[in-house]
Amino acid sequence: MTDAGAPTQVGIGEEETGTKRFRAKRDAILAAAAEAINEQSAKGMTFADVARRVGLNTTSVTYYFKRKEDLAAAAFEHTLDLLLAMLDDAAAEASPQARVRRFLALNMARLARVQRGEERAMAVLSDLRASEEPNRTRLLNRWREVFRRTRALWGPAASRAHTDLFGARAHVLLENIFWLPAWLDRYEPDQFDRVEARLMDVFAGGIAQPDARWSPAPIDLAHAETEPGRAAFLLAATRLINELGYRGASVQRIAAELNVTKGSFYHHLDAKDDLVIACYRRSFDTISDAQRLADAAGGSHWQRLSSTIATLLDVQFAERAPLLRTTALSGLPADVRSAMVDRSNRIARRFAGTMMDGIAEGSMRAVDALIAAQALMALQNAAFDMRKWAAAMPRDRAIGVYASTILFGMFDDRAID
Repeated sequence: MTDAGAPTQVGIGEEETGTKRFRAKRDAILAAAAEAINEQSAKGMTFADVARRVGLNTTSVTYYFKRKEDLAAAAFEHTLDLLLAMLDDAAAEASPQARVRRFLALNMARLARVQRGEERAMAVLSDLRASEEPNRTRLLNRWREVFRRTRALWGPAASRAHTDLFGARAHVLLENIFWLPAWLDRYEPDQFDRVEARLMDVFAGGIAQPDARWSPAPIDLAHAETEPGRAAFLLAATRLINELGYRGASVQRIAAELNVTKGSFYHHLDAKDDLVIACYRRSFDTISDAQRLADAAGGSHWQRLSSTIATLLDVQFAERAPLLRTTALSGLPADVRSAMVDRSNRIARRFAGTMMDGIAEGSMRAVDALIAAQALMALQNAAFDMRKWAAAMPRDRAIGVYASTILFGMFDDRAID
């Protein structure tokens, strides 16, 4: 009996039809795998779940992909191919601003098609670093090519300082593209064009007034740990999850990082999900503390916002106690994931409130504060990945250059003047 999911032997006249059928089935499997990865992470995805999503049996899926790791790698590669194709399209525009505008427009159009059910969402790249060899090296090389082509949207760099600045812009732009699905569903589809225009306005002009000065005041976030042993677990777990994703950072790896037994882990926490939830709460509390202390210090709302962002970027670049990235969300149960997103949204709304007050007092541009707040969430969330970039220059300069991408816009060179 022939497997319903596998192509049968065909004659020469039917070869083209058979090839199209094979590709269509393979594409459907990849789309289902992307959906599963986005919900459960690459490590949590199963052949059985992917098969169910496309109406096949598990054996049919294994005809196309022998190993689950190969299926996940193919889904990641598909995402990278889509990004490279959009970057090629955007690169044909005449100016940096037109290229960034085109890249954003292509992604917004893609998300609109996903919302209408005309296209499946692409796989998020959270678990890419946790892939097994030889897939890992190949995928990371492709990711570096995505980053290089994104950086090239700003054209040739005239100096090392411009290379650093363009790298920061590329990273923040990509992170905002990846963060879009987390908040875009709060808008009606007929508002997507407006969202695109308002987000591009933030990319182009930033949040600050053109004559604003960058002079953030440091905020002291130090506080005594009531449970030092538990805090050490949270910090080790945060670093590993940021690097390897939720599933890639196993309890055993976290315990090994601290040179303790798995039993010690369960002395402090009941389960791995409890660990991730605790890491998120610590991270969100850190952001909320920075916002609250900036408000308590007073000054203009521009001063409060810039001081908060500078403090959080310092936390990320220092790596001693980083904030947990959103990469862990896809591994969490749906109800817990929803609760974490809700907390993130409350923090974003506080950023938005600060901006609204800043617009009223004249210290910030008249941007859409709700959309700009999401751009700030993406910026501070992604900074952990740029710690090696930041280590190559004085910390204050790294913070200023990275923050400038949203606070002053992606086409303003005052950060290196």
